[in-house]
Amino acid sequence: MKMLRFRSPSIRSLDQEILCTIRLLDDSEISCSIQRDTKGQFLLDHVCNHYNLLEKDYFGIRYVDPEKQRHWLEPNKPVVRQMKSHQPYTMCFRVKFYPHEPMKIKEELTRYLLYLQLKRDIYHGRLLCPFAEAAYLGACIVQAELGDYDPEEHPSDYIRDFKLFPKQSLKLERKIIEIHKNELRGQCAPLAELNMLQRAHSLETYGVDPHPCKDFTGSTAFLGFTATGFVVFQGNKRIHLLKWADVSKLKFEGKTFYVIGIQKEKKLVLTFHTSTPAACKHLWKCGVENQAFYKCAKSSQIKTVSSSNIFFKGSRFRYSGKVAKEVIEASSKIQRDPPEVHRAQFGQSRSYNSLSHKNLIMNMEPLVPAMPSANEYEETAADSGVAVKDSAPLSPLKPSSAPADAEQQSAERRTSAPSTDPQPPRVSTDSSNLRPQTPKAEDDAEEDYEVSGALTISELVYSPCASMLPTPVDDSQGGVDLLFSSPVQSPARLLRELHADPDIQARLEAERQRDRARERARVAAGGRAAGVLGGGLRLLSSNRRVNACLLSVARLVAVAMGVLLVTVPTLLLLLESDIDVSFLHEIRQTPEFEQFHYEYYCPLRRWVLCRISMAMENLWSD
Repeated sequence: MKMLRFRSPSIRSLDQEILCTIRLLDDSEISCSIQRDTKGQFLLDHVCNHYNLLEKDYFGIRYVDPEKQRHWLEPNKPVVRQMKSHQPYTMCFRVKFYPHEPMKIKEELTRYLLYLQLKRDIYHGRLLCPFAEAAYLGACIVQAELGDYDPEEHPSDYIRDFKLFPKQSLKLERKIIEIHKNELRGQCAPLAELNMLQRAHSLETYGVDPHPCKDFTGSTAFLGFTATGFVVFQGNKRIHLLKWADVSKLKFEGKTFYVIGIQKEKKLVLTFHTSTPAACKHLWKCGVENQAFYKCAKSSQIKTVSSSNIFFKGSRFRYSGKVAKEVIEASSKIQRDPPEVHRAQFGQSRSYNSLSHKNLIMNMEPLVPAMPSANEYEETAADSGVAVKDSAPLSPLKPSSAPADAEQQSAERRTSAPSTDPQPPRVSTDSSNLRPQTPKAEDDAEEDYEVSGALTISELVYSPCASMLPTPVDDSQGGVDLLFSSPVQSPARLLRELHADPDIQARLEAERQRDRARERARVAAGGRAAGVLGGGLRLLSSNRRVNACLLSVARLVAVAMGVLLVTVPTLLLLLESDIDVSFLHEIRQTPEFEQFHYEYYCPLRRWVLCRISMAMENLWSD
């Protein structure tokens, strides 16, 4: 007899080291080795120790699977179980939860990392804003990276060498230079970064990680989660804002995502469709995490959430980190000398140098670029720039009619940044001495508008670039719409195309004829009665609706019979036993039970005992 051997991981496989590369916010990289059972929290702690970062609950590690779907690394699960790609693993360190009030961040190091994330958001089109706000944010970035304006060092077109926005017009560059010269002079890098955070956090697209979806009309929209609540952008407008207090449930089924909430004392159900089930599940998990982080007062209040109302169906997920209020309280208790902040000069990061490549610039354009107006066409022809602002009102998700040669000239004129000192300067300042510049009171009244109404967020259409979508798609291949065009045809469409072919149609008809002949022969051989019965069964089985109804009724009857066969004998045993329970005692005293006991149960028990005794005597006699 052979002994069964269960496969178990050997000690050698458990001790095998796996190389992980983590790309930081300034595009530098750090590497570390992990074991097969190492959890995701180890990698996050490794990066935070590299930075000497204490306020680490705002950050997370993101990775992309082989299907180009993005995921956040879960801290409580082993890394190897989450990663579906081949070794070595490559991940990115990013801001996962954007602070609702950046001024409450205690340490300058945390603000600098948030500044780097917002700089990436601006460049990739996620942080979309009006022209005046874009110019101020760009000037703050230039002030933080280059310092004060110096006419001897900075030529008249020095902004042209820096790629700040996905669409950077000459008009925008002139406005950035004007603000850099006049309004921000004398500000050190930490103060300029703080002013940039203070201005950026008041924008509608602050903290939005866009998820492309289709609404019930088939129009493309971008869904996001912020500290305020659930937002939907379409075109250049924010068409929905549902605050976290009004969101009652988030769920998904397949590719369909549901947001159930209350608006104006009425139940509201928003339905969206994603490109793949994996994208829908990622969207749902992001919503659950953001709702728990910003809405709950304590982490002990977080509950496990199910994607379905049925307990044995769907996915279950629970956010396992701290909530926003706990993070702010922990930040206020930090007592240490401010850590040293190592700032990289503008143009030293890998991503900026790669932006000088023409092909990458073309691929990094937004999926739906804005149409320049007639005035900016003149500026484009004169200065080889690409227009951004003052565009005419556009319908969402329409292809741009800008000339192709203008984009080509724009790509050719972008060059790499000027060479700088390879050693980054070290800056350490006390955050308590920094006072941000008071922003202009242009869009301060956020609560003045009605939540349900559409709000214009910019002159441009909100369209993050292809590389930053949850499922990256090259713009030249069709943009966001390509996400929803599956390469595998639906069965119904495939059958229609097959039936349209005459040869295939003839083969199918011949097969049907052969099946009918076999069926007639079988019915004739089975006799008249069997033929009638078989014909009735075929008639029922030919009607799908009737067949499904009969199956459901049969299942219901079977379940009811099973419950009765289990429940009734169990109840009888309990009643005839000596268990003294109040409801059993009351049933025993009823006349119906006494009649059943003396007329049916006692004779049946005597008969069963007699049969058992006879069987035992026969066994002993043998």
